[in-house]
Order: sequence, then structure tokens, then C-alpha cells
Amino acid sequence: MSELSPEQVSLQHLSQAQINRVWSSVLLEEASRFGAKHVCIAPGSRSTPLALEAIEHKELILHTHFDERGLGFFALGIAKSTQQPVIVIVTSGTAVANLLPAVVEANLTGEKLILLTADRPVELVGVGANQAIVQKGIFSSHVSKALALPSPSAEVDVGWLLCQFDEALNRQATLKGPIHINCPFPEPLYVADSPRLAQVAELPKHWLIGKSPFSICTADATDDSDALLHFVQQHRHLKGLIIVGRLALEKAEQVKALAEQLGWPILCDPQSGISSDWSCYDVWLQNKAHQQQLAQSEVVLQFGARLVSKRLLSFLKQRVAEADFKQYALVCDEAGVLNPDHLPMQRFVGKWSLPLGFVESSNSRGWADGLKAASLMVVAKTHRLIAETLTELEVASKLQEITQGYPLFLGNSLGVRLVDMTCVNLHSEVFSNRGASGIDGIVATSAGVGAGLNKPTLTLIGDTSLLHDLNSLSLLANSGGIVLLLNNDGGAIFDMLPVDENHKQRLYQMPHGYQFAHTAKQFNMDYQRPTTWQQLKQAITDFEASSSSSLLIEVVTPAGQASAHIKSLCSTIQGL
Repeated sequence: MSELSPEQVSLQHLSQAQINRVWSSVLLEEASRFGAKHVCIAPGSRSTPLALEAIEHKELILHTHFDERGLGFFALGIAKSTQQPVIVIVTSGTAVANLLPAVVEANLTGEKLILLTADRPVELVGVGANQAIVQKGIFSSHVSKALALPSPSAEVDVGWLLCQFDEALNRQATLKGPIHINCPFPEPLYVADSPRLAQVAELPKHWLIGKSPFSICTADATDDSDALLHFVQQHRHLKGLIIVGRLALEKAEQVKALAEQLGWPILCDPQSGISSDWSCYDVWLQNKAHQQQLAQSEVVLQFGARLVSKRLLSFLKQRVAEADFKQYALVCDEAGVLNPDHLPMQRFVGKWSLPLGFVESSNSRGWADGLKAASLMVVAKTHRLIAETLTELEVASKLQEITQGYPLFLGNSLGVRLVDMTCVNLHSEVFSNRGASGIDGIVATSAGVGAGLNKPTLTLIGDTSLLHDLNSLSLLANSGGIVLLLNNDGGAIFDMLPVDENHKQRLYQMPHGYQFAHTAKQFNMDYQRPTTWQQLKQAITDFEASSSSSLLIEVVTPAGQASAHIKSLCSTIQGL
């Protein structure tokens, strides 16, 4: 067909390239009706039908990146910050395999990625055809649902396509996590014109006219607010402990208000974005007297999972197992067990809110106030360890001074642990990849968070993590964001491992000798290398007053310095 009339056309009269486009348009329209607003695309030929229909879709915001691995993490960041499904389109072959790290993380933390992967038709797989691999089942158990479509054909009812896709989308709405739709497109892939959906005779009219999904499955919308209130009222006469893990800032503030009303101590993981008078617990829990005092807790109420502190997890495991402990409860709507130590617990998985003043004060109000002094001791010792020259410890402990107005993305490894140990008065939207806790994809995910929020982010990252994701700086280059790099020349976190010193450097730390001024120049980012905290703050102030698009701040520290500070800090607290 050289030209398409406004009248209806049948799939039977369309070319293969046009049928490819119609199927692609149907998939994108239905994903949009399930709440997707962003689509992320990497370059490729086989994915042409999906890519061209995506750019034509007026309600989808288009993002592109040349690297599928970074693209997957970028989409993950958008999904984290918007809490909406995000479409990812890639071509066939290893392009699909490169999505796996982001898919693993999304599966563990519940972000909704809709993976539309182009493929060769079945007759070209396993016969030596170029760029053809077995893509069916490539993500294994890391997706909530995998759908291997047939090649688009006029002989296949489009209603079947919608029903199959909707089953996957409805499953995602309930279970969260990524879904994989494999789309084998036969050639030809390129066509000058293609009908709009309204012109296709075989498409159901009620679906075309409306804006609702083709088939709707009502998701579980349980509200656990009343059950949560009952739990608190039932246990308020006991000595309670509240823990806040990965949680949205607004929710974390509600939990903090609850703790204040009850008079219970509250331990705040850095992923919560808040702090409390019991901060630095990862350090003071190493003191036996402090452990014993906190072990007076009879009930633990935890909001959000995936805690950073191993010492807090160890304390919970020991305390919950003791005979005089009453109840451990987890409030978290993530899928999965989320109980790494297999503890007896009560689980709340529904929606919840905690209106101010909804509960009476606890009969045991203030039972752990004595531990506030332990937090102050850690802060005082941290300040004594701060020298004239800027250190990782100083950056982590004072992070709240430079996060105002920025969503904070915490990379994994040493940085997040230092923040957990020493940062006080944190009050920020905080994001992280603490599902698989990998050091890959940090820059790309942070860029996606910024794109989803339409705000520049501040990314705290280590040097090895940045080397993993260098090309994703292109996603941040024009965002107005700040990358705060802690460069200790390799994996300094491995200094803490009890392994032979003769092997530690070669097999674990792997020093590289790189610095990153030229990296910033490569991606047109401003660059600063401060040597004092005041210089670092001034660099941010000057950047905000300029018209520059992004900033890389590199804090260079000696290898082994951070681990020496941690050991000094912990030994002081242990010896009290």
C-alpha cells in the first residue's frame, strides 16, 4: 500500500512490515493503559517496529541510550522514583542479555519494567543466523512473567495478543517486578507508512474507543491501616523498638511521628531518608552494654526491608530467638519472603497510613532514652577523627549538609556503610539498589531517578562503581545533577576482610591508579577536586550559581584510610 486511506483496512491486506508495526502499536498502547508513561530505547534494527511506534505514541515520554545495560538501570531509576511501570525496548541478541543486571535488581525490589525485546523469528534461531540467540526464558526466575509471542501475523487474532499481554500486565500489577515480552519480527522491518490503530478492522471497537485495558483483573488493594493500629495498641504497654528500612520519605516521616507518640526508640536505615536520636547504631551496637540495653525490647516493628547494617540484623536474629521476646512484625508491600534469618514474624503487606495522633503514648515511654548518649559518643568520636584533609568519613558524616533539595542516590559498598554508621540529621528522598546490592548501574539508575522526578540527583559513588558504569555519565551530563565520587583507588571495603594480606590487594582491592578529571571533560561535566569540607560545599554552591549542566566532585583519599577510621571508631565504642 503506497498510501493509506482514512477508511478501515484489514490486516489481511497489510504487508509484514505493517503488521509488525500494528502489533507493536497494540503492545505500547496497552502498556500505556496500565500506567506506563516512559519508554526507554536502545538502538537496533530488529526493534524498528517497536521504536517507530513508540516515538509516534503521544502519551509516552521517550528516553534513549546507546548501551542496553545502562538503559536497563536508567529505566529502573525511573520506575523507582515514579512508582509506575516503565517500557524498555531493545534489539535482539546480546542486547537482551545486557538487561539482566537491572532485571535482577528490579525483581528483588519490585520495580515494574515492561521488557519488549525484539527477536529473530523462530526459523532463524539455532541455525547460525546473525545476531540470533535463544531469548525465550533468558531472564529465568528474575521476571514475574515471561511471554514468548509468535511472529506478528494476520492469522493470529489481535484479541488473543491483548489477552496474553494483559495477563502478564495484570500479574505485574499484583506481584510487581519486571515482565518480559519477547517479540520475534520477520523481515521486512521498514515501511514508509503504517495504519493507525483506529483504521485496523480487526481491533475491538470498544477497546479503541475507550482508554481502559482490554481485560482488567482487580488487584489486591488491602488496606492494613486498621490492622497496624490494632497491632500497635495491642503491644504499646511493652518495650517496643521501631526500625525503618527502605521507605519513601513521606512514609518514613509518619513512622517517626509514631515513634515519638509512643516514646519508643527508632533506628533509621539511610534508605529511609531520615535520622533519629539513636543514629549511628551500627557502631554503638558493638558495645555489649548497649546491646544489652537495646535487648530489653520486647516487640520490634519494622517498616521496609533490606537493611544495610549487618550488626542490626545480627541483633534482631539473636533477640527474636530469646524466650522473653514477644513479637516481631514487618510492614512491607514488596513481594517475597524478606526474612533472611527465617525469624517468626507477623507480616503486613497491604497499603497503610499513620495519621498523626492515632495512638496513645506507650506505658514504657522513654525506656531506651539512655542509648541516645551512645549516639552522641559516636558523633563525638567521628568528629575527633576528622582531619584537616577531606576524608570519606567526613563526607559520610556530614552528608546532610549538602543534600538539601537533591534526591540522594546511595551507591553500594563502602559509602553507604559509612553513611549508615555516622550520618546524623539526614532528611532527604533517598534511593538505592539494595536488592542485589550490586555496584553496577549506579550512575544509570540515579539518572533514571532524576528523570522520573524531573529533579537533579546527588549520587554518592565509589571509584570502582563508577568504572563499572562510566558510559552512563552521558545520561547525567545534562541533568543538573552532582556525582560525588569517593576515590580510594580500588575496593577499600575489602580492607575489612579477614583474608591473607598477601592476596588482599591483588584478588580483592584491585587498585587501578585512575583519577577522573578527564572523565568529566569527556562528558562535558564540571569537575572539582576539593581537599577540605568547606571547599566541597563551596564547589556545590558555585555550581548551583552557574549555568553548568552537571558536576563531578572527586574526593581522593589514601587506600586504607577509611577502614582505619572504621576500626578506630569501633574499637573506641567497644572499649567503653
